[in-house]
Amino acid sequence: MFPSDKAGGPALDRRQLLGGAALIAGALVVTGCHPGAAAGEPALRISITGRGEGDARLLFKAAGVKPEGFRIDYSEFQSGQQVVEALNGGSLDYGGMSEIPPIFAAASNIHSFRQIAVYHGDVNNQVVLVPKGSSIRSLADLKGKRVGYVRATTSQYFLIKMLESVGLSWADITPVAIGVSDGAAAFSSGSLDAWAIYGFPIQRAIATQGARILKTALGFLSGNYIISAHVDALASPEKVKIIGEYLTLLRRAYGWAAANQDQWAEIIAKDIGVPAAFVHDQFARRSAPFELRPVTDAAIRSQEEVAGVFAKADQLQHSVDVPALWDDRFNRIIEKAL
Repeated sequence: MFPSDKAGGPALDRRQLLGGAALIAGALVVTGCHPGAAAGEPALRISITGRGEGDARLLFKAAGVKPEGFRIDYSEFQSGQQVVEALNGGSLDYGGMSEIPPIFAAASNIHSFRQIAVYHGDVNNQVVLVPKGSSIRSLADLKGKRVGYVRATTSQYFLIKMLESVGLSWADITPVAIGVSDGAAAFSSGSLDAWAIYGFPIQRAIATQGARILKTALGFLSGNYIISAHVDALASPEKVKIIGEYLTLLRRAYGWAAANQDQWAEIIAKDIGVPAAFVHDQFARRSAPFELRPVTDAAIRSQEEVAGVFAKADQLQHSVDVPALWDDRFNRIIEKAL
């Protein structure tokens, strides 16, 4: 069994946000080299969260996109919260996450990165799952149930919003804060009545365990995911140039994926180990394809709304100045025609 978080738990403390040596050392680092890469080339340290559609290594290989004049050192993480911890610990130059983890970082006054772009995409790949044969048929049926979620991520946010939509509060369920891998094990073993989760574990649970989607996050999430860069990288002209080049490559890769959805679905299915039909079905249900977007007033307002929801739920230590988290210097590159 896993400890419940009936009161929602304290907001992330300094030790959690710095991540600790164990967590950062535990991130798997994989160097993404390209043919002819020189040992003396500058490196950009980038996060990868999850597998399948969220793995830039897989996408770049499929799209035939590769860096020139620099190398990419990838580190793997299970959640955006861990990416924030690694950024704050100084072990990343560039990382992706949802709108939520930076809010918790800023509320703790430990925030050594800035948000430089948005990648907007699917929210139907974020869901509340219930086990095969579950009697839970609606969000209202979650009352009194053990519901797993990943703290300080989209899964906590949309779970709060979903409960509110049917007149329930955080206190009406037994929330279980748990990481992705442990959550998958708990869900599989029957230790959870429901699981608020994102990404490839959804297809895995449906394909291998007969899990059922109770509700997707459509209408509860904005679809905005955040790209952030460490303040030291932003202070380095060399790193700023490399980040700009990487963003251009990312735009090209997303464009390829949008134009080759069937091929991309087959590649993802092989990577995560499920029949291709499950990924094709996910793509058919997507709310939007992924695309890179610049920093805008609308993106800032969206994150301000997120901060307001967590503040109302008494999940933040301090108020957050959301506009101060953003840096729009790469807008021109993102908006430039390819």
